[in-house]
Amino acid sequence: MKEIIGFLLFIIALVLIFLMTIVNFFEVQNKKGYFRSTALNLDVWGNVEFRTFWNNHLVKDKIDYPFGIQGETISSVLGKNILINNLTNAGKVLVWILTEKHCIDAIKL
Repeated sequence: MKEIIGFLLFIIALVLIFLMTIVNFFEVQNKKGYFRSTALNLDVWGNVEFRTFWNNHLVKDKIDYPFGIQGETISSVLGKNILINNLTNAGKVLVWILTEKHCIDAIKL
């Protein structure tokens, strides 16, 4: 029963995030960069929330520079793993899609 309630809460949360993002857009005065900011927040959240998947599939060694560090984007972690040659083939494909320059530029020093 708890799993069903958890799943329903998950669905409600997804619907609310979508609806409230749109509604809030019309409330804010400075709309420039609004959706980019939201995308960045989701990227940081995705780095932490999906860390097990990313670490299992995108990096060779989970110890060197793993996914899941709070406040960091997926691209930044990819960029750091580019520099230490720690990406799997799947990681390299994702870097190719995002571009190596983007991933390196995303590194927070």
